[in-house]
Amino acid sequence: MAFQDPSRIFVVGGTGAQGFAVIRGLVSDRKYFVRALSRDPASRRATALTALGNVSILKGTFADEAVLRAGFRDCDGAYVNIDGFNAGEKTEMYWAIRSYEIAIEEGVKFFVYGNLDYGLKQSGYDSRFRTGHYDGKGRVGEWILFQNQFNRERMGAALLTTGPYMEMAFSAMTPMTPSIECGVATWRVPLGMGAVPHAALEDCGYYARWLFDNQSRANGMDLAVAIEHVEYGKLAEAFERVTGHPARYIDTELDAYWSGPLKAAASLPAGYNADPHDKSTMSFRDNFTGFWNLWKFGIVKRDYALLDEIHPTRIRSVESWLRREEELGKVQGKGGFGSGFSPKTCSNRRHY
Repeated sequence: MAFQDPSRIFVVGGTGAQGFAVIRGLVSDRKYFVRALSRDPASRRATALTALGNVSILKGTFADEAVLRAGFRDCDGAYVNIDGFNAGEKTEMYWAIRSYEIAIEEGVKFFVYGNLDYGLKQSGYDSRFRTGHYDGKGRVGEWILFQNQFNRERMGAALLTTGPYMEMAFSAMTPMTPSIECGVATWRVPLGMGAVPHAALEDCGYYARWLFDNQSRANGMDLAVAIEHVEYGKLAEAFERVTGHPARYIDTELDAYWSGPLKAAASLPAGYNADPHDKSTMSFRDNFTGFWNLWKFGIVKRDYALLDEIHPTRIRSVESWLRREEELGKVQGKGGFGSGFSPKTCSNRRHY
């Protein structure tokens, strides 16, 4: 199943946060050539991808068989990461399965699926943990590995199972966006004594590249990745040590969490292009209640020894990630990670 050099990879989801890191990892040494799907080849993200080199853009959407066939055709490999939180649970499941079927028909030799944990199954099918945009991917991931038992010589397959990006804990408009309250960076989330297996985007690029570089071992693998299981009390402590700015974690009951800044979104569909009148569509509140329960009750696990073997220089802690971001910000002339922090400010802004 060895590829010719440079190997051509079709990427669905390339303009997203994970996709950009994956493509950068694939083309960094020109071993791979990427054909990336984008609805708008002139967009800022698509233009930034082509600037990496060894990247071309195919115009279209994943929800179109003709486009998928054009994308997979003449490609050795594929990386498919459909944004379920955009498309909705049902739409992602259909098109992810159809993508696999078309890829094998078009002669793709190795198929990597951008996966998330099937938390509902891992919880023993307890609906307190149902998280639509996770379970939709997880069901497809299991289906792909089952198909791979029969198709592994014709088209190998692997999963790259990630989780909430570490970047999400410091960005605007995420389920864990901190507020700045009287100069203190504050995470008010319903996590209890639990921990979130945050993944670093840059490491996702490394792991995806490893899967394509090591197909014989990777064939049939579910590579589930994270920096560590991050306790938010320790996250706040690390933030203080790295930036010198005060921070805290306040465990918050679900009712209080949903009465805060996310109140306006609570009744919206979890997939913003999903049909709100479809009884299968979860609300934002129901979806992210299950999401927080996954972490609060320790449902999701990771094999960190395996990750150490595969990626010996991986980021292993939130503090290491913060220190790297602090240095990158300085090198790029943006200041340290804590720049812009105003200790005299007393407000409830949701973006740090």
